[in-house]
Amino acid sequence: MARDTAQAAVALGGGHGLHATLSALRRLHDDLTIDDLTAIVTVADNGGSSGRLRGEFGVLPPGDLRMALAALCGDDEWGRTWADVIQHRFAGQGEMNGHVVGNLLIVGLWELMGDHVRALDWVGRLLGAHGRVLPMATTPMDITARVRGTDPAAPDAVTVVSGQVEVATTAGQIESVALVPADPQACAEAVDAILAAEWVVLGPGSWFSSVIPHLMVPGLRQALADTQGRLVVVLNLEAQAGETTGFGPVDHLEALFEHAPDLTVHSVLVDSTALAIAGDHADGRAALDRAVTDRGARLVVADIAVPGEPRHDPDRLADAFRGIVDGV
Repeated sequence: MARDTAQAAVALGGGHGLHATLSALRRLHDDLTIDDLTAIVTVADNGGSSGRLRGEFGVLPPGDLRMALAALCGDDEWGRTWADVIQHRFAGQGEMNGHVVGNLLIVGLWELMGDHVRALDWVGRLLGAHGRVLPMATTPMDITARVRGTDPAAPDAVTVVSGQVEVATTAGQIESVALVPADPQACAEAVDAILAAEWVVLGPGSWFSSVIPHLMVPGLRQALADTQGRLVVVLNLEAQAGETTGFGPVDHLEALFEHAPDLTVHSVLVDSTALAIAGDHADGRAALDRAVTDRGARLVVADIAVPGEPRHDPDRLADAFRGIVDGV
């Protein structure tokens, strides 16, 4: 049954995965299916321009926040232009090489205003963003992972890997992740957005370094437990070399519940091609069905990838989200 009124939606994640989700949800915002859209972004990056700015200024890494803002820019000339501007990366051979315009803009406003949320709201106003972007926490943090088999000579040995970049590119099998500090203060506005939302979307993205970290922030974890909003988990299209090597859809879902066993999920969305590939192994459709229904959720299978490419198609993903929202 279709919904009679527009609703609030929150998307949690980071990097290219969150960019895809927001690009899709913005289409629902534009057609008034969603009237209030908020992105809650992982802030643990320690590499590239973000890592350099974090190290020099002691601020949150701005890169994933910038990408979320770019995804919320409109399709008109203003939106397309500003999306390109804030995503522009400097070339050349000097100290500016590799820095991104949007990162510098965000950090500059943080210094000027002394308030992470207020500054991000101002950037959103400048861009004409169709939604709000918030950090998952207001203090910098690091990700650590317990990894098995980093040394081929000791395949059963477990070591601790520190740093988002290092976790994302590890050569071993990640068993669990944690945050340092272990109890970062959740962004208060992010908690409020989750509690007020009708829909909460988690994933896709780098599973251990962008998606699961949200569940490690106590305030966000409690908000996800308390919200009346329906949680939709979007599974990745394929395994990520290093971070989730060898993972199929069931493995992604099991890793999520290992870190948050009490998480209540409404729907699990998986791409039909990704499921077909997994079907060549033990983790086929039947196994995923069992894993989803055992959690009281429903499995939604749809064509949500760009044909022939390992990335989500915003239009197809938007159609899938619209079907989930209208199907309640």
